[in-house]
Amino acid sequence: MRTATVQRQTSETSISVEVNLDGTGIYEVSTGIGFLDHMLEQLSRHSLIDLKVMTKGDLHVDQHHTTEDTGIAIGEAVAKALGDKKGITRYGHAYAPMDETLTRCALDISGRPWLVFKADFSMPRLGEWDTELIEHWFHSFAQAAGISLHVENLYGSNNHHIVESCYKALARALRVAVEIDPRKADSIPSTKGML
Repeated sequence: MRTATVQRQTSETSISVEVNLDGTGIYEVSTGIGFLDHMLEQLSRHSLIDLKVMTKGDLHVDQHHTTEDTGIAIGEAVAKALGDKKGITRYGHAYAPMDETLTRCALDISGRPWLVFKADFSMPRLGEWDTELIEHWFHSFAQAAGISLHVENLYGSNNHHIVESCYKALARALRVAVEIDPRKADSIPSTKGML
């Protein structure tokens, strides 16, 4: 089983993350930010990656550290569970429609982190979550996981739908990329011989 546990302890946050890349989308999530919890549950359910996240952050300051460090810890856990990345499909892409909204995600588990994020929000908050932190979560996750990640909301008007379609598109693309390719299960998917 490709599993990993990450403990991240700073003066600002205390985080425990467990992932199982070969799971069924079972989740247990508690970050103290309701809308972020909802998005991480979507990420787990639609990627089929089992995800357990327990975060205690300095929410009395603001939500920045909790959002950032949760993204980092989940990314580190995914990278750790992937190990040497032998046999993975490596690339994944998905479109996620949600009512009037459509988002596209493409990613490469390359070991070269990058983020292109194109989504606009007309509200400063969703629930209690600052919308300016949404892109920051994706950036933190991509950096820590070593993923080149492109997320683009093509159109939509409802802010909730836009964010949720971003996470669902990531989930579906990640599901494809982490799968073991049965034709190349014993090799690294790179001409370099490593990722």
